[in-house]
Amino acid sequence: MSVHKFAANTISDRLPSIKISTEPEDLVCYGFDASGIEASPSAVVWPNNTEDVVKVMRYAYENSIPVVPRGAGTGMTAGAVPAKGAMIISFEKMNRILEIDSENLNVLCEPGLINGKLQRELKWMDLFYPPDPASMNFCTIGGNVAENAGGPRALKYGVTRDYVMEIEAVLPNGEIITTGVKTSKGVVGYDLARLLVGSEGTLSVFTKIRLKVIPMPEEVVTLLAAFDNLESSGVAVSKIISAKIIPRTLEFMDREAIIAVENYKPIGLPEGVEAILLIELDGHPATITKEAEKIADICRNLGAEIEMAEDENARDNLWAARRAISPALYHIKPTKINEDIVIPRNMVSEMLKRLRKLSEDSGIKIVNFGHAGDGNIHVNIMVDRKDKEEYQKGLSLVEQIFKDTLSLGGTISGEHGIGLTKAGYIGMEISKKELEIMEAIKKVFDPKNILNPGKIFPLS
Repeated sequence: MSVHKFAANTISDRLPSIKISTEPEDLVCYGFDASGIEASPSAVVWPNNTEDVVKVMRYAYENSIPVVPRGAGTGMTAGAVPAKGAMIISFEKMNRILEIDSENLNVLCEPGLINGKLQRELKWMDLFYPPDPASMNFCTIGGNVAENAGGPRALKYGVTRDYVMEIEAVLPNGEIITTGVKTSKGVVGYDLARLLVGSEGTLSVFTKIRLKVIPMPEEVVTLLAAFDNLESSGVAVSKIISAKIIPRTLEFMDREAIIAVENYKPIGLPEGVEAILLIELDGHPATITKEAEKIADICRNLGAEIEMAEDENARDNLWAARRAISPALYHIKPTKINEDIVIPRNMVSEMLKRLRKLSEDSGIKIVNFGHAGDGNIHVNIMVDRKDKEEYQKGLSLVEQIFKDTLSLGGTISGEHGIGLTKAGYIGMEISKKELEIMEAIKKVFDPKNILNPGKIFPLS
């Protein structure tokens, strides 16, 4: 039986309450993500609740049909691309906040909830959910959990994993598990909830997620430091942390990123500089005022010009520049090979030097920005996929970037995951024995290998 035949006829008969489509326009729309890689799914299914997911997974398991859970398709490593003609389960209908517990500081939601919507709803209650990916106004909580998404505020507040308390998930055979705790502490058995975070849809399908929230900080101060020297910007990052100051964000943009943003959406970023740092502090007004003064002194001593956002509108304007980088890059070249390496923060300057030299030697533009405070640099190799020679030349730079990253004590992915695009490189960082253990875990959860097959592991 072909997958298309099952999707169009059999499953519709078995599951009449669930919307299912094999229309060409739907298959096209759900066949790619932000990686730019495309593959047609066999069908798209839109569940309304946990019971629908159970029914779909039971059918898929009985018929050995591959399934790919999908949030909003904002992932950069092709994690939501339907390898092997898989059926897509799209969670856009399961997008509700089910409970906000202001006494115990947590929220229960469905996986299709948009991150930014959650943050806006919590703000009305003076509550705060820190994880803030650049795509926060589009990406979903389920996708964030599947990829262990980070964001600018990860420096101070941590990543998605640090806020996941409890997960209701459906296993490939249709069984429901609820793992984790509602309490602030809990050490009974293995921490399966933590295992599921970052599993990229390969172990289970999330249906409910309980997240920790915290009180909204009293005040926020935002600084912009512009440097004439690339290395000095990296040194500033180390010196700020060494001064025992932990900003909530410490973002970096190199010269090419600044130019790209100003050409795309003129905001008024400093011209003719080599790099800028976008630094934000939050907390008690008196404390963060003193910290802002210390940071300004550190940056000035390294030759930087300092500006302070005067109000919330000015702060929003600076963040609009930061969030505009990704779309702006497509005006340089139609294709970006995007990597999200992480190195120890005291190696940021060295890595930036190596990236610039690699760009100069290859003749291919490399644009760098990211979360310098935790060493997470988004490296964008700008090419044209239609120019096969240029595209292959760009791809050939990836391995060298990963080698340099690992040689400096770093990791090849900080928040984008492995998906399809990095699967061939995972052995550079993870040992054979560690991979065997991971693959064994995958088999325990998914013995038929129907959940997001081909992702993470090169041969799965």
